[in-house]
Amino acid sequence: MAEGKGTDVVAPKLPDGGVLPFAPVPSASIAGRTLQESTYAQRAVPRRLHDDAPNIVIVLIDDAGPGLPTTFGGEVHTDTMDRICADGVSYNRFHTTAMCSPTRAALLTGRNHHEIGNGQIAELANDWDGYAGKIPRSSATVAEVLKQYGYATSAFGKWHNTPAEETTAAGPFENWPTGLGFEYFYGFLAGEASQYEPHLVRNTTVVIPSRTPEEGYHLSEDLADDAISWLRRHKAFNADKPFFMYWASGCLHGPHHIMKEWADTYAGKFDDGWDAYRERVFERAKEKGWIPPDCQLTERDDALASWDSIPEDEKPFQRRLMEVAAGYAEHVDVQVGRIADELDRLGYGENTLFLYIWGDNGSSGEGQNGTIAELLAQNGIPTSVRQHIDALDELGGLDVLGSPLVDNQYHAAWAWAGSTPYKGMKLLASHLGGTRNPMAVKWPAKVAADSTPRDVFLHCNDIVPTIYDIVGITAPRVVNGEPQIPLAGASFAATLTDRDAAGGKKTQYFEIMGSRAIYHDGWLASARGPRLPWVPGQPEGIATWTPDADAWELYHLDEDWSQAEDLAQQQPEKLTQMREMFAIEAARNSVLPIGGGLWVPVYHPELRIAPPYREWVFSGDMVRMPEFCAPALGNKNNVLTIDAHLPADANGVLYALGAAAGGLTCYLDDGYLCYEYNLFILQRTKIRSRAKIPPGHTTISVQTRYAEQRPAGPLDITLFVGGETVATGQVPVSAPLLFTANDCLDIGTCLGSPVSLDYRERAPFPFEGRIDRVHVVYT
Repeated sequence: MAEGKGTDVVAPKLPDGGVLPFAPVPSASIAGRTLQESTYAQRAVPRRLHDDAPNIVIVLIDDAGPGLPTTFGGEVHTDTMDRICADGVSYNRFHTTAMCSPTRAALLTGRNHHEIGNGQIAELANDWDGYAGKIPRSSATVAEVLKQYGYATSAFGKWHNTPAEETTAAGPFENWPTGLGFEYFYGFLAGEASQYEPHLVRNTTVVIPSRTPEEGYHLSEDLADDAISWLRRHKAFNADKPFFMYWASGCLHGPHHIMKEWADTYAGKFDDGWDAYRERVFERAKEKGWIPPDCQLTERDDALASWDSIPEDEKPFQRRLMEVAAGYAEHVDVQVGRIADELDRLGYGENTLFLYIWGDNGSSGEGQNGTIAELLAQNGIPTSVRQHIDALDELGGLDVLGSPLVDNQYHAAWAWAGSTPYKGMKLLASHLGGTRNPMAVKWPAKVAADSTPRDVFLHCNDIVPTIYDIVGITAPRVVNGEPQIPLAGASFAATLTDRDAAGGKKTQYFEIMGSRAIYHDGWLASARGPRLPWVPGQPEGIATWTPDADAWELYHLDEDWSQAEDLAQQQPEKLTQMREMFAIEAARNSVLPIGGGLWVPVYHPELRIAPPYREWVFSGDMVRMPEFCAPALGNKNNVLTIDAHLPADANGVLYALGAAAGGLTCYLDDGYLCYEYNLFILQRTKIRSRAKIPPGHTTISVQTRYAEQRPAGPLDITLFVGGETVATGQVPVSAPLLFTANDCLDIGTCLGSPVSLDYRERAPFPFEGRIDRVHVVYT
């Protein structure tokens, strides 16, 4: 047993903070009629924290499984994770929800994800209580509570807990990080972002990246730079206050963007494929003591390709995708190390509780068969690997992977290998590869280093009560006038200094889009649900799927670490008991209806988050309107009309929606009116006027109509100038859902990622004339 440093990590309870904010401290002075008749005394504002209250840093990596870091047996170099584990303690049975927004909501509030309306990602929210996509005020974040007690609070990176319709520069802002307890935020609100050309906000203001990709910009580095700057400002301005920092990277979520030199470090390392990689990682994980000696390596699902089945001429593409992902992952670990180094340099390291969580869910199979445009999967557009390779060859070959020109993501089998030894991955709440993520904790002031992983079963909602225990806070009953629902998590603070201490809780449910499980006292029962994330398109029979038809599995996790031995047939009574327990937890936590997260993406895509309008009027300088909030110019019948003044031989973007990996744009090139529909790099429809557009005041219109009214149906495009047709064309296949998760509509320029390669080198390619008005109407 590792010994502590002579100090209990559980702090004595602070004065009652059951109702927050605290009541104002009254004046200690007595006012008389005159100054001479008055008594002055400085009011004594009580300190509401213990003198040794620790700083708290939570680092959350995105879409990453335990089979990647060298720390745990993988082959992605993670020196920072090595260091945190060596100087602190680690947990090899820590769990997340299998999906982005749900994990983050549970992590920051200490509640179950459905209980607080986050059973699905924010962009696919619906009206069922468990899937509403908004953290209620009845579940205050840990940042809000710590702030009330005197902590300075900050958040960086991926947020993904604001309703998509509220992410424009006009707000409302109450569900942005700064409305939920964080005094400072720098990052992106959506679920993913280009690492080179992201749509960013600072607090509630849209900001443009400080450099271009050509000048060396990368989002992970920028987020680390800004966090370091915030720490330095804190040291200068708030030296007497502890701080809480939440740093959530956009890595390893798609798109997999990293500079070539980082990917080249791994050249040739994955040549023998994912099956062999998985075998190597499994053996090393045992050698390192990360998994027990009797752990079994689970088998690959029949629907997931073996490496040997991949055509030889496609293997270089699949290998390079993994090399890029590995460089991307190592790079973000280095950025975490920069933050840790700065904490030490500023003198904060000793009394900082540093939690490093490797993944908000398991590795992601959303790249499916390997892709250069990862939003293809969300749009349900079928493609072949050969199409991706051919398009890549036109851009410059394999070296382009990881660059701003593509939004690549690796084959789902690499995600499976990255979740070694488990059989699942992201989006599968039924299997540990989707829900079990490594966590390391360092706190030199009070926690002695211990190289043996703690194997207590924990969930991400256990972190908030643990922090409260460490600081001495009693979970508040009322925050900002709103009665609070009880915490679902349970503290594991005692396990920091005593590996054998009790921590967490005995029961925890899991559910994501019909995939579900229930853990209780060493046992886990699970049902995989109606869909597999690595299989393109909608599963056969999903239209009539009911959870009653699902086959359930049963595992004794205390004896079967990796879910390798299904005991459902041997112990039907135990399975019945576990299923009843899941039913109780589902009803208690607003999980019902089971599979409610499928409502929008599968059954009612027409209900996806979209503006309630059918008509818009924009000024000529409107920029950075998130696509979820913008008119659907690429998949609705519409007419867009521009009143503009053109110089002779005009150049510049009139409008652009989307990004380099998918979008549409209309621009002028040496006086010619041009339109491009970029269908995820694989297909570009370009339309150009037959003659130059004369200078002066004019009206330009773009009419978009379905040639066949069906999802992904062809679009007829007509360009008008002054009411006269100047060009026509047809988009053979359209994007039925959206082009990007984080890029925007811009007028008069193309900020963010340039939609067209034809003006990429001139980006943002501002329009040289003047746009007075833009009118959009659905027809």
